[in-house]
Amino acid sequence: MSVQLTQEEVKSEPNMVPMIDIMLVLLIIFMIVIPALLAGFNAIPPEGQNVKPHPNEDEDIILGIDADGKFYLDKEPFTDEAIAVAIRAKFDVRTTDKIMFIKADRNLKYDRVMEAMDIASNQGVRVAALITDQTKGTTSLIEADNAGQDLGIGKKGGTP
Repeated sequence: MSVQLTQEEVKSEPNMVPMIDIMLVLLIIFMIVIPALLAGFNAIPPEGQNVKPHPNEDEDIILGIDADGKFYLDKEPFTDEAIAVAIRAKFDVRTTDKIMFIKADRNLKYDRVMEAMDIASNQGVRVAALITDQTKGTTSLIEADNAGQDLGIGKKGGTP
């Protein structure tokens, strides 16, 4: 005894329920992820306790960036166009370490710091080190930093 099926009894329709479930899950994921990606994140510059001496301003090269995003190379102001040439000139004559210290304003957007690091790396800088602020309420492990602390001297500050 065999049962024969006719063309009318066989259905070849796609099952829409799993596809709708997958689409709803993807929709929910995108509704959550996309706003989070667009919001970005806030990078807060680190603070630390000084355990080593500050860069020697006579020997080390310091690139400062103020709150407006203006560059200062060894405390001299430079435009965006001129900073690359000035960095190249400083590092072409160096034969030993090619380290640049970068000190940026706390409220500066981090992309400006990354732009400065990119410019520096393209001009012969091998290592870019960031200078951090002393954590409030701590004392430096360097005696010279703490010597004038009560008088308000001995602290790094002013133009970057």
